[in-house]
Amino acid sequence: MNSILKQTCILLIFSIVVLSCNDKQNNNFKIKQGDLLFQNTGTSEIDIAIKDVTATSFSKNYSHVGMAMQKDQKWFVVEAIPKEGICQTPLIKFLNRSKNKFNKPQTTVARLDSYYQPYISNAIAYGIKRINTPYDEIFLWDDDSYYCSELVYKMFSSQDLAADSIPFLTHPMTFNDSTGNPMPSWVTYYETRNQPIPEGIEGTNPNLMASSPHIKFIHDYENE
Repeated sequence: MNSILKQTCILLIFSIVVLSCNDKQNNNFKIKQGDLLFQNTGTSEIDIAIKDVTATSFSKNYSHVGMAMQKDQKWFVVEAIPKEGICQTPLIKFLNRSKNKFNKPQTTVARLDSYYQPYISNAIAYGIKRINTPYDEIFLWDDDSYYCSELVYKMFSSQDLAADSIPFLTHPMTFNDSTGNPMPSWVTYYETRNQPIPEGIEGTNPNLMASSPHIKFIHDYENE
């Protein structure tokens, strides 16, 4: 066997080993209490509108977020979703909600820094206490109803954390396109609800949360 053939065989074997290790890592992934599940919820007009006005340089495709929790040896996601409000959704149901053309869940998992791990149990308790609270389809910053990222944010802001120690940011929301005009889909959305567009109101969103320096993305269900 000449040297070129030997090198080719070695590279081939090395590639197989690396791929096998990657597969093993994916298969061995275990979700943890308090993990954040970021989801691309699909291609409906409002899903696209959310992503269009919230995309960051780091994250462009997330339109939903919830928090993992374990109960009776089973995994759930505490989340705020349209029509149902705040609920405790079985993890498998959450993952099956939005899949790509290869039937893989469009969900990515992030884990908070170790500094925030002691706050997880109270964060989950905050969400559980508010199960059946209505979904905030107007996206206002109040406590009578919640949208998905508002719930996750307040799971921590309600605790004994200084304002500058909360792991996520808020910023003035916008519903405008690149020209500074309200997007037609948002105009229709708020007109049907007989509400003004809350342009400039303080808020948050999944893409903004995904850019937090206090979380690390550790698993992508699309790549399993």
